[in-house]
Amino acid sequence: MALGRFGDNIDAAVALIDRALALNPSSADGWYWSGWLRVFAGRADLAIEHFQASMRLNPRDGRGFHLAGIGTAHFINGRFAEAAAALRASLDELPSFTPTYRTLASCLTHMGRLDDARAVIERLRSLTPSVVPAIQLFRNPEHCELFLSGLGLAASPVEPASA
Repeated sequence: MALGRFGDNIDAAVALIDRALALNPSSADGWYWSGWLRVFAGRADLAIEHFQASMRLNPRDGRGFHLAGIGTAHFINGRFAEAAAALRASLDELPSFTPTYRTLASCLTHMGRLDDARAVIERLRSLTPSVVPAIQLFRNPEHCELFLSGLGLAASPVEPASA
């Protein structure tokens, strides 16, 4: 996961997790981390399958992080309604997981629900002063733009109404 988050070669990180899963296909943690690596690499549908496999292998584990990943995968594929539903369910379980707020705010912005997105940003700011993440995890420039454009608009100051 460290290679996937901080390294330049996402394919190397994916190859390593694939090897780990070949050695231990019953690893719920392996499938979980593979899901996130697939999200970073832009392989959203495969990411969702991997998060679901992880949840099946360990149904007693909390689902909040998995739902955040599933919601993020739907988001980068432009399935905003599905993304918002999964991200909100994630926040029900993990109300302090700040990455979920960022993705949800961007998602709501792209859905045309700017007031809702700004409310999410307000909640995020109550948890952290950092609205825009310092590290961009998406390797696909279009996914970065999708995420940052929605997040930026949601975090921008509200224009006063003209008289």
